[in-house]
Amino acid sequence: MKRSVLISLILMAVSNFSFALLAVAGHSNIGMAASIGFENIASGIGGVCVVAYFSALCDLRFTASQYALISAAASVVGRILTGTTAGALIDAFGYVNFYLMTTVAAVPGILLFWIMMRMGLVDSSIGTAGTIDDSESGDGDLEAQPAR
Repeated sequence: MKRSVLISLILMAVSNFSFALLAVAGHSNIGMAASIGFENIASGIGGVCVVAYFSALCDLRFTASQYALISAAASVVGRILTGTTAGALIDAFGYVNFYLMTTVAAVPGILLFWIMMRMGLVDSSIGTAGTIDDSESGDGDLEAQPAR
């Protein structure tokens, strides 16, 4: 799952860059279709990975509450921070620089997640919803292992 999240983060940054390329190229129906198509694919992969990762962070005893809080916090930050400032930033910087800025803004998050993977922090953050229980595995000899 870690690699899937990392790949989806990279794909989402590349999809923002594709819109910067489109803004440089100017009017292009093929470019627009390619950028939107790639962004839809990247968002689809990223959405599935985020749901899986958020679910794995939860403790099985409190999955509904914890997932609701995690997803609501992510949604509020995204809607308030980016939703209210994007138009003003586009007016100030133009489309090309705006999309380049969003691509560059994604890099620290990608690097941070990669560092967390290398240090084992992603594995240690996974709650009981992301583990295999003895009763679920069908083999009483297995200990609980983090899901991969």
